[in-house]
Amino acid sequence: MSLLGAVRLDRAYYHCRRCRAGHSPHDARLGLTAADLTPGAAQAAALAGALGSFAEAAGKTLPRLAGLRLAESTVERACERAGARAGARLAAGEVFGPARAWDWSADAEGKTCAYVSADLTGVGMQGEGGSAADGRMAAVAMVYNPGAPGQARYVAGLAGGLAALAGPLRRQAAQVGMDRAERWLAISDGGAGIEDFLRDNFGRVEAVILDFYHAAGHLSEWAAAQHPDDEAAAGALAGQWCHRLKHEGGAAVRAGLAALDVSGRGAAAHRALLVYLGNQAHRMDYPSYRARGWQIGSGPVESACKQVVGQRLKGSGMRWSEAGADAMCHLRALFRSEPSQWDAFWATAV
Repeated sequence: MSLLGAVRLDRAYYHCRRCRAGHSPHDARLGLTAADLTPGAAQAAALAGALGSFAEAAGKTLPRLAGLRLAESTVERACERAGARAGARLAAGEVFGPARAWDWSADAEGKTCAYVSADLTGVGMQGEGGSAADGRMAAVAMVYNPGAPGQARYVAGLAGGLAALAGPLRRQAAQVGMDRAERWLAISDGGAGIEDFLRDNFGRVEAVILDFYHAAGHLSEWAAAQHPDDEAAAGALAGQWCHRLKHEGGAAVRAGLAALDVSGRGAAAHRALLVYLGNQAHRMDYPSYRARGWQIGSGPVESACKQVVGQRLKGSGMRWSEAGADAMCHLRALFRSEPSQWDAFWATAV
């Protein structure tokens, strides 16, 4: 099947009597695979399947946009084959396309800054024989230039967690000239192991900044525990302390909260908040970050989790095999990265 319809191809076929395997050498030259799709048709199927469900791609997208009529299972295999190939090539040390340094944006002190971030997001899983299975966490990591829309590289996967993304992310960063940025900054939501991952793999990072809005959420939960029956009072209390957090920082807020006389109702929430602030205070110097013009929100990686994984793998009722989810994470990360990545992968996909 080609982009112009079905084509019948006659070619020589060689069979080995000893191993009972065979092949057609001309297939490799033409980029044909066992799926009987030309490279152009395989890319169209992978693109349609990356954008929507396999059924929608086969029944609506491909017939209307490309005139291709493929089975749903063919689209699924094309997507998973492409995603698995992308993941394997990245893990083997490959990058797609030529190196091109980004023009990194400068902070308030005139220093150019490169940002890295990482997060985890849940994916529904299907057990053997259609049985129920516990969900798994897909890892998403990125390097980006906040001052230039579209300048972001994503890596994602299910197998191996964040550790499996370390090498591919470092190579993506090198390809866009991260070494040329004068400052390296990292942002996370405080999830277990994420700060260590970022510091271990990007040794020049000056600060791993805790997402301000996650910290503010903990203050809001504490305020709600203080005023469980008065939403307005809880909102006012949270607003007061969130303002202090942004303008005074985590250490000052923790000291202020520790001085409060809190007993009875809300005491447990107060103790939990003090523990949280004590553990995270070294990443909550928001006045200093803001004075330098640094980002304090993990919006880019939160958005990445939704765009790379959520939009395609977390639809209503969706359940995945581990191999299928991992392949689709790689394919979606490739698609959501700057456009040159998708084109460069397919230019060398055979």
